[in-house]
Amino acid sequence: MTGQAQLLPGTLDLLILEAVDPLPVYGLVRRIGQISCRALLIEEDPLFPALFRLARQELLTASGGKSDNNRRRGFYELTSGGRSRLRQEASDSDRPVAAMTLVPGTQPEEI
Repeated sequence: MTGQAQLLPGTLDLLILEAVDPLPVYGLVRRIGQISCRALLIEEDPLFPALFRLARQELLTASGGKSDNNRRRGFYELTSGGRSRLRQEASDSDRPVAAMTLVPGTQPEEI
């Protein structure tokens, strides 16, 4: 996985909530790659348990439909609870991200 970051525990749910458009799973994989500027490339297999968990928590709804190439696909969409959770998670995640961006450039005498 050269040049790509490892996914931190707990961030997959936030990525899914951010990427759901509604999209089928393969679309979510591509969208997560786009939002992260290709720094995170997720395979479909780990997404399914996360999608089911988010649907059980009523943060996503699942529906059947057809893709652009007329194949049967499951589509996922944010619920109002999912939008609220996304806003909360995004604001909570700002603090550690901001702290981590400061660490590499900090000199010992600045601490």
